[in-house]
Amino acid sequence: MQQSQIQTEQSNLKLIKRLVTNYLKPYSGQLAITVFFMFLASAAVASFAKVLQPVLDKALIGIQDGSSNISDVWPMAGFIFGCFFVSGVATYIHVIKMNKISQSIVADIQKDVFSHFMKLELSFFHLHPSGQLVSRITNDVNVMRAAVSDSVTSFGKYLITLMLLLGVMIWQDWKLALIALTIFPAAVFLINKIGKKLRRISHSIQSENAKLMETLIGIFQGIRQVQAYGMEEYEKERSGRAVNTVRNLNIKSVRVGNLSTPVNELLVGCIICIIIGFGAYRISQGELTPGGLISFIAAFILAYEPIKKLAKLNNSLQIGLGAADRILAMLDIDPEIVDSADARQLHVKSAEIKFEKVSFSYEPQSDEKALHCIDLIVEAGKTTALVGPSGSGKTTILNLVPRFYDVTEGVIKINDIDIREYSVSSLRKNIALVSQDITIFDDSVMANISYGTKDASFEEIKSAAKAAAADLFIEDMPEKYNTRLGENGVKLSGGQKQRIAIARAILRDAPILLLDEATSALDNESEQLIQKTLAELQKGRTTLIIAHRLSTIREADRIVVLERGNIKEQGSHESLLEQGGLYKRLYNSSLSE
Repeated sequence: MQQSQIQTEQSNLKLIKRLVTNYLKPYSGQLAITVFFMFLASAAVASFAKVLQPVLDKALIGIQDGSSNISDVWPMAGFIFGCFFVSGVATYIHVIKMNKISQSIVADIQKDVFSHFMKLELSFFHLHPSGQLVSRITNDVNVMRAAVSDSVTSFGKYLITLMLLLGVMIWQDWKLALIALTIFPAAVFLINKIGKKLRRISHSIQSENAKLMETLIGIFQGIRQVQAYGMEEYEKERSGRAVNTVRNLNIKSVRVGNLSTPVNELLVGCIICIIIGFGAYRISQGELTPGGLISFIAAFILAYEPIKKLAKLNNSLQIGLGAADRILAMLDIDPEIVDSADARQLHVKSAEIKFEKVSFSYEPQSDEKALHCIDLIVEAGKTTALVGPSGSGKTTILNLVPRFYDVTEGVIKINDIDIREYSVSSLRKNIALVSQDITIFDDSVMANISYGTKDASFEEIKSAAKAAAADLFIEDMPEKYNTRLGENGVKLSGGQKQRIAIARAILRDAPILLLDEATSALDNESEQLIQKTLAELQKGRTTLIIAHRLSTIREADRIVVLERGNIKEQGSHESLLEQGGLYKRLYNSSLSE
């Protein structure tokens, strides 16, 4: 148990050090100014506690016994007013400045997390649903703000105030100060115990929030199926259970976080009773004045307030550190697809792609392979088609070319150079991809077509749309090329989405073209139009194509037949039919469909 406690404390220190070094340090100049105003506000509070003694002893009691007059009160009253004025102004300034720092830090963390996600490979996104990733960037980072902003800001102010007030108490009467200090070990012990429990709860809250967001995103994206199958009530219950789980954890967090209040109040009540009793005895002995006792009690009460605040801040800090654990765990995931130290830039007009003894497994530790020792040459400027039953490895081969994944064994070369020697960005700039899983962004038609080709002119965009037979339906839209297409292109049919994707590839004008069921969502008439466009687009380009309808790839320069991750046959359409093997069976099946 003790070993676990030490490890937890070390983990806390590492987390805080990392947050301070990476995110707070760049704002150290602004932070120094903020700390100055914190000190000013705290000093004003401590000065108020100290000046109470002369106000009571020399002014008010003096007026009563005739040793002073009312005019002696005004300077002290003015000083007290000044204390409150300085404290108010200084507090306003340091809160505003620290809020600016904290909001900047939150933005920095969010940008870092998103930027890091963009560097990670496809397998990472397959393992982590989008709802959970969005939760890390939004919910978790905002919870961290409590650790970075509220805790750091107020911790400095309250700690300074506490130290100054302790100084006043010791200055007033060190014997009473010793009695008052007995509360601190008990308070620190309680704060520590509650903080650890809150951190565990925080982990659970953030995890359940992520699951809730994942559930809601899944429901909204599948709303058509939900309504079509009459599953509204089921989804209400499912999301309701997730909402209730988060609610219960938040209630538990508040309950645990406020445990310190009644215990601390009881401790303070006991200490004040003892101080009053012992202080009265010392007044009777002439060792203390009534003003000195009141001033001491005021300092103690004022010092107790920072203790309560520090306890609350520790709770916020522990909740924030729980979220920080989740955020930093994501930042610590190293991308697998990275540039080599001496990566070169790929600039080609003609590209030959060569697979040499390529094997691949989606699970590195698994013996189950998606590809087995593939030897394949995709000739420069020619079209190579991949066919085979579902699960034969066609899409896997396509995904290896732009390095969405890296090969498990073997090598893929472009113009006799390992693609891992090229920078990832330059490799992908030379590739245009049209997939059956089309992504349409909630942006304008123009932005969707020019995605990845940001310097394209409107004329070029329009020309690409015409080539993809998309211009006619675009011109019928309310704002034509400026029309927003909605989330995942909700305003488009499946065929229209595919034409937008093809226009995107045409505009990219890359030497390598990857087509994965590029016409699968088109009707026969539209497919004939697009096939002519694709035939023109493929001229002079190295094209790797997957097609469900085998009739669409009869003119390919080479057809490669795959089965269970192995190449079974390859050749032209006519030669493969003559062989009477797997391709002929697939082709006849395609014709019958």
